[in-house]
Amino acid sequence: MNIWGMIIGGATGFAIGGPIGALLGIAAGHYAEAKLKGPGNPIEARKIAFTVAIIALSAKMAKADGTITRSEITAFRQKVHIPSKDIKRVGQFWDLARQTPDGFQSYAKQSVDLFGSRAPILEQLLELLFFIAKADGEISIPEWEYLNSVSTIFGFSDPEFKRMADIYGTEEGAAHIILGVAPDAEESEIKAAWKRLVKENHPDKLISQGLPDEFVEAATDRMQLINTAYNSMQKR
Repeated sequence: MNIWGMIIGGATGFAIGGPIGALLGIAAGHYAEAKLKGPGNPIEARKIAFTVAIIALSAKMAKADGTITRSEITAFRQKVHIPSKDIKRVGQFWDLARQTPDGFQSYAKQSVDLFGSRAPILEQLLELLFFIAKADGEISIPEWEYLNSVSTIFGFSDPEFKRMADIYGTEEGAAHIILGVAPDAEESEIKAAWKRLVKENHPDKLISQGLPDEFVEAATDRMQLINTAYNSMQKR
């Protein structure tokens, strides 16, 4: 069963707990005809939790912006694989997440509990939120404030958020910003930064931490961004 079948089919039950588990339970009551046993594998549980977190946080961001459009779902589909048969019910889950009484802070805090403060997988989640925020044009002021708040809960500093904003909030971030080095950095420093980012953000590493297979394309895009930045600085 793919990640969407487990989420919208109620297969997870209340195995995860917290606001993420509560949202899964509500969805199960709405959509599931039969409730199956929750995942015993902690990695599988984190994959489910990651998926629910990005849906809940993107839904709450749309609500914070005050403009509810379907462009967010469209943008989500550009980065995440959703089979055609599941699209309608994923959209229903997104609408359900938007209406829950739990605030976005609770979903963000539970994500930190599951993955750890400043974890690379949380930056991957933030990148997806940036992409969704840009779906209907420019990122609005309420969306910027929302993204900053989520980043802070995730444990990222103000300079780290500014770096992410420069990379993911624009059409094309500068190579040295992507690598986190000075524009005139030495070759050894550039190579060390590139190696560290590749090690931290390799799709296989993120999958081992709980990134679902359905999100691998987004992680691969991020790796390409890092490699392109490195090649660009090598050619100076």
